[in-house]
Amino acid sequence: MKLPISLLLIVLFVCSCTNTNRETQIVNETKVTKELRHVVLFKFKETATNADIQKIEAAFAELPSKINTIKNFEWGLNNSPEGLEKGFTHCFFVTFDSEAGRETYLPHSAHKAFVALLEPVLEDVLVLDYWAK
Repeated sequence: MKLPISLLLIVLFVCSCTNTNRETQIVNETKVTKELRHVVLFKFKETATNADIQKIEAAFAELPSKINTIKNFEWGLNNSPEGLEKGFTHCFFVTFDSEAGRETYLPHSAHKAFVALLEPVLEDVLVLDYWAK
């Protein structure tokens, strides 16, 4: 009778060790997949019309279809109640797998054309890049 209980305890112990190892493997796999985020904030000139701004929004949103190193893209309008936006209204997140992907993006002809479209209506820009943790 003692043998089956001992055997059961051994099986439970081995199973619990196996599950712990699996969780560690998932954590390690997650650490390997890094994402480089390129955050861009825009403050538009007071003379920029709604049509001008909508053209910029659409043009930026088209870049992922033109530049294959962009792995993810999202954007939105500021809605913070804190009042600390300093006139910046638009936030864009561009995600790359590597610094090489970003290096392809920055001088890409589609990106340069976008910047040329943007410059006449842009008051200020803030850009931050970081590795997501």
